[in-house]
Amino acid sequence: MSSRSLLLIDADPAVHQLLTTLLQRDDRSIQDVYDGSEAMALLRRSPCDLVLAGQGRNGFDNLKLLRRVRALLPNTKVILAGDANPMNVVRAIRDRAYSYFHKPLAGQPVADMVQQALDADSWLDDLRVISARPEWITIDIRCKLAAAERATQFLRELHADLPAITCEDIAASFRELLLNGIEHGAKSDPRKRVRVSILRTARSVIVHVHDPGKGFSLDLLPHAAISNPADSPVRHVEFREEHGQRPGGFGILMTRNMVDELLYNERGNAALFVKYLKRR
Repeated sequence: MSSRSLLLIDADPAVHQLLTTLLQRDDRSIQDVYDGSEAMALLRRSPCDLVLAGQGRNGFDNLKLLRRVRALLPNTKVILAGDANPMNVVRAIRDRAYSYFHKPLAGQPVADMVQQALDADSWLDDLRVISARPEWITIDIRCKLAAAERATQFLRELHADLPAITCEDIAASFRELLLNGIEHGAKSDPRKRVRVSILRTARSVIVHVHDPGKGFSLDLLPHAAISNPADSPVRHVEFREEHGQRPGGFGILMTRNMVDELLYNERGNAALFVKYLKRR
């Protein structure tokens, strides 16, 4: 079993203790530093598999560190931890951070993303930024599950200022539509991409997902719960088992229950949902 090396950067010893406890495994080595200059000096001597960069000492800028790591070690994954700031999230996506989490850190999601990052081989071009402003971001996403999970976490961070249940409704709906586009539109072909646009207005969040497939009819979806006949509420489960598909099929039905409006284009290869925000 090959060992994986992690570098943790944060000014707070309590964060180091939390992350070390959370991330330590028999097949991992973890090093701790407290500012960017220490980190870069160490990386020049000994490259690592993953950098997890929080808030360092002496005005440390983890976005600047991300760019320096990318220039020195292009294949090293960097996960950033910082403020719940949409502009920082946009910069992280554009500069090819592997992921972003705001503080205080949610333990298990961070641990899961670290494991995904360590398992990832080809990843640098999985998220391709087309346009990036906090109020309107458009990304082409490679048709891979790992890319979908990364995109979903970035979306959570873009809307971290919203009530937790609202943010999670948006993230879960986005993930379901994106996975439908990857699995059914692109047939899970990693050579293909799904284009997503995420818009934020004063009163709503709008998400548009366009996949490269031929489309479908909402009336002809035997693999989806939304098409179950009244006398057979689990017919789609049986269909998916018969055709060797993964368990699921609740995406469209679930999304309809979590957002305020859900629309499909005529071909069925593009979907748009709207989540209205309560005025403060």
